Amino acid sequence: MKVVLTPQAQADLGRIALWIGNDNPSRASSFVDELRHAAKALAGLPRGYPLIPRYERQGVRRRSYRRYAILYAVRMDKVIVLRFLEPGRDLDRALSLR
Repeated sequence: MKVVLTPQAQADLGRIALWIGNDNPSRASSFVDELRHAAKALAGLPRGYPLIPRYERQGVRRRSYRRYAILYAVRMDKVIVLRFLEPGRDLDRALSLR
């Protein structure tokens, strides 16, 4: 199964890299690589993580990785990564459902 990152998810990775990079530039790059790897691994078990309460109809699921959330949806032949969120981010606002 193919894994696709939305433009918002790609922007999230850039924002996360900048934030971490303020303190530790080399860790910023490696952590973003880890997040990408965790997202790509969803191809092997796309329905292996739970649907998010209140977002079941949209099919939005959540995988946690080191306190960060990877929000994604499974479609016919692909996994669409919607967002990468750091701890404390407003889920409704991030998904533009508020």
